[in-house]
Amino acid sequence: MLKVNTLSLYSNMAADPISFDALRRAIRSGNLVPVYLLHGKEGYYIDELVKAFENILPEEDREYGLTNIYAPQVPDPRAIVDICRQIPMMTERQIVIVREAQSVRGDFIDKLAAYASSPTPSTILVVASRGDKIKGKEFAKAVVASRGVVFESKEVYANQVPALIERYIKDKGLNSEPRAIDLLGEYIGTNLSRLYNEIDKLTEILGPGATITPESVERNIGISKDYNNFELIDAIAAKDFAKMMRIAAYFEANSRQNPFVVTASSIFSFFADLLQAYYAKDRSDRGIQQELGLRNSFALKRIKQGMSNYNAFQIIEIIDAIRKYDAMSKGSGSRQDPYKMLGDLLFHIATAPGRLPV
Repeated sequence: MLKVNTLSLYSNMAADPISFDALRRAIRSGNLVPVYLLHGKEGYYIDELVKAFENILPEEDREYGLTNIYAPQVPDPRAIVDICRQIPMMTERQIVIVREAQSVRGDFIDKLAAYASSPTPSTILVVASRGDKIKGKEFAKAVVASRGVVFESKEVYANQVPALIERYIKDKGLNSEPRAIDLLGEYIGTNLSRLYNEIDKLTEILGPGATITPESVERNIGISKDYNNFELIDAIAAKDFAKMMRIAAYFEANSRQNPFVVTASSIFSFFADLLQAYYAKDRSDRGIQQELGLRNSFALKRIKQGMSNYNAFQIIEIIDAIRKYDAMSKGSGSRQDPYKMLGDLLFHIATAPGRLPV
């Protein structure tokens, strides 16, 4: 039996934002309100919540009680309101999901504001704006004012990825080695849908209770241990110029899988972390870990090795060079071959004098 709680704990979402986990638990437990707005940069969370709403009704009731609407295909938003006002047939409640709301104008969405202010108790309306915040400001205000739920799916940043990987692996009943977590994050990045799909694949292959190792990641996800950004940064930290150039040559031969912009970003992040570590108040191992938010000994070892091979003035010079090479690769000035520039950049990194200012 579905229950719609118009005095939900989640009534004032502007003041007290709800987390993804809390909202999913509320949906699964049937603690529902009449109107939901799901919007924001990270599409994975919105997709998962939409699935949860679709699964509210038993499968045999979905033909009559579940309506999926693609906003760009609707000429007049009043048609959505008409559906929401209908008395459910064959079911106690109906679920109406408006998808792709990011693809329509704000005034289109705002025409749903009056309904959000006085929704039908037997309808659960879900408006999903995947990949962007909702353009309809009046609708968003109406959802909050009528004690609906607004969930903002915020962009995931690279420094958040290791914790997300570790948590998802634990939720799947697996263990992991810290280097395997780093490798997954480095290779896949912040694409949560792909990241979690790869972990799901590892779960099926390795079985319950297994430990995800760097070797199992490389073997089952198709990562070449010697030729990825993770290993390139290791080579840079060690100032192993020969290995740096071997990896650069591989990247050039496999440019589709190794875009220059991603590599440049990885190199920049490493040297930015090095510079931050140099100027940390506490340069002990623990201090550096806290300053940079490092989660394991492998990441700390890399930073410490980099600090032993590059002084602060070299790092500043290298960061400036990375910015220049990145700008040239994007066409600022005369556009050049990015992989030739990668080789030049690595040579610059290996030979940066980092002279003290006179």
